[in-house]
Amino acid sequence: MDRAERYAELKLEIESLVSGETYVPARYASAACLLAEAFRPRFFWTGFYVVDPQKPEELVVGPYQGTLGCLRIPFGKGVCGACAANGETQLVPDVHIFPGHIACDSRSNSEIVVPVFDADGKLAAVLDVDSTEFDAFDEVDREGLEAICKILLTA
Repeated sequence: MDRAERYAELKLEIESLVSGETYVPARYASAACLLAEAFRPRFFWTGFYVVDPQKPEELVVGPYQGTLGCLRIPFGKGVCGACAANGETQLVPDVHIFPGHIACDSRSNSEIVVPVFDADGKLAAVLDVDSTEFDAFDEVDREGLEAICKILLTA
């Protein structure tokens, strides 16, 4: 099975699993677990940074699989903050040359960050995936992860 097919299969599995689940952290935790397991070891860190309702210009670490994550990331700072600020997927082949990169774990070398919007179209979180490999992510990953994030809070 190629990666595109694996993403399509995971989207259906995640959608089925979270459908009707009212506790949002359970949705995030389930997706992070399934994605990390499906693409390990390429996915070194897989998880969510959630928009803090008390500080709406900050992301706070949510459910994840991997080493210790940064606790808070301001909008506009690093790869996750850039995604939160502009609402667009960030695909970064070499995090060491990304302006303002935040090194939560120095072993990370590439990253993809995808926005997660709620049913009203408001940014709720970002999905952050790091790899120890350089240039580990491509358009197949972008399309697959965006499709999963699109249904994560609306299924």
